[in-house]
Amino acid sequence: MTDRSNIKGKRILFVTGRLAEHGLREVLNKLSQQLEFEYELTVMPITVAALMTPAWIAKRLQVPENIDLIIVPGYCDNNLTDLQQTTNVPIELGPHDLRKLPQHFGLGYQPPDDYGHYDIEILGEINHAPRLSMESILKQAHTLKSSGADYIDIGCDPGSVWSGVGDCVKQLVDTGFKVSIDSLNTIEISSAVQAGASLVLSVNSSNRDAAVGWGVPVVVIPDDLSTLAGLDDTVEFLATAGVPIRIDPILEPIGCGFTNSLERYIRIRKRYPDAEMMMGIGNLSELTDVDSAGVNTLLLGICQELGIRSVLTTEVINWARSSVRECDIARRLVHYSVNHGVPPKHLETELLTLRDEEVSSFGKEALDNLANSIKDPNYRIYAEQDEIHLISAGLHLHDKDPFKLFERLASGEKQQHRPHNLDASHSFYLGYEMAKALTAITLSKQYTQDQALNWGHLTRKEKNHRLTRSRTDKPAADRD
Repeated sequence: MTDRSNIKGKRILFVTGRLAEHGLREVLNKLSQQLEFEYELTVMPITVAALMTPAWIAKRLQVPENIDLIIVPGYCDNNLTDLQQTTNVPIELGPHDLRKLPQHFGLGYQPPDDYGHYDIEILGEINHAPRLSMESILKQAHTLKSSGADYIDIGCDPGSVWSGVGDCVKQLVDTGFKVSIDSLNTIEISSAVQAGASLVLSVNSSNRDAAVGWGVPVVVIPDDLSTLAGLDDTVEFLATAGVPIRIDPILEPIGCGFTNSLERYIRIRKRYPDAEMMMGIGNLSELTDVDSAGVNTLLLGICQELGIRSVLTTEVINWARSSVRECDIARRLVHYSVNHGVPPKHLETELLTLRDEEVSSFGKEALDNLANSIKDPNYRIYAEQDEIHLISAGLHLHDKDPFKLFERLASGEKQQHRPHNLDASHSFYLGYEMAKALTAITLSKQYTQDQALNWGHLTRKEKNHRLTRSRTDKPAADRD
């Protein structure tokens, strides 16, 4: 990313191909006025800018006088050394998508320099651990930790005693995990603590006497959720005995006292302003028919404002399978928001999974001009105006239905445009890309051909199946 404070008054040369020329000029006309820089645009003798390599550009680029910076397409990321050796003007990579130039210059969603701090720890629970193999437990533990969990919480089954809990905890601790034990049974808890568990969930009047000898922090819960009966007595007993505590008034699901349970957290914070607290947020994310990211972010915001520094979550139900990662992102978002007194907006895009932060478009006129200007038979796909657009030399087909669009293409709607390159492989490629385009239209996401749709932290990098390069570092197609 270029620091926009360093480009005011500069003269910047942008390098692109014929395909992107019109759209890029439109973007630069607005951007140069907004950021007060001058620009030159060099259109290389190639249609698709993404096919250019630094070595290929180096043989053809003529740099005008008085240029302060050269920006080449983001696809030229395999070695800028050859190109930089041809000029003393600094060269840097731009974005893959020209429509992202404003973000490249520091506009739009940009995290502040001090963004990323947090003070909420995450306990990732492995539910019903006694029913699982050690191999499965270790696998889940690694997944939870890589997603951001600070503790691996071992969930025991109520009503039975797990004789293997000590061995399980020891293997986890020896592997390098911080472990908490989730049980009210003193036998299970004692075994887990002796094996290295460093936090106990949970303690009330039924087991608080034993907690004095465990030597680790414990989470205090009430004997009765609705009235908080027994909580104060257990807090006082453990505090007198010198046992470190965290208080959890217990979050309840919607329809089962959710709002009242939130009020209990507020009440306990006022009653114990300096006490450590915990919230088990899985009771909401797991028990509500809605994607978990928004739920987790809202609950992390409540925790940040109330000074609740521990959250317990699970990843059992399918829609909550990424809860730990969501909490890891959200705790940074809400920490910045609360500590700077600003809304958690325009700070983070990784939690925007369903819809993108914004969607830009070229417009029908620009797409028509593109169809009239390109000379090769390759197909370009766009998703705009609630339709899929298929463009080639002199051809611009568009429809909401990808099947109808492909039928029109295959039938040669205009005889001069009868396709000659729709073999099975190419047809599959077009179908794949149009399916992505339809998904983008349906969910209001940005579609860029040959790039993965942006699903925030869930995005999977996509191999480029069309814009391949040869071993000689020359553009694989459309050479001049």
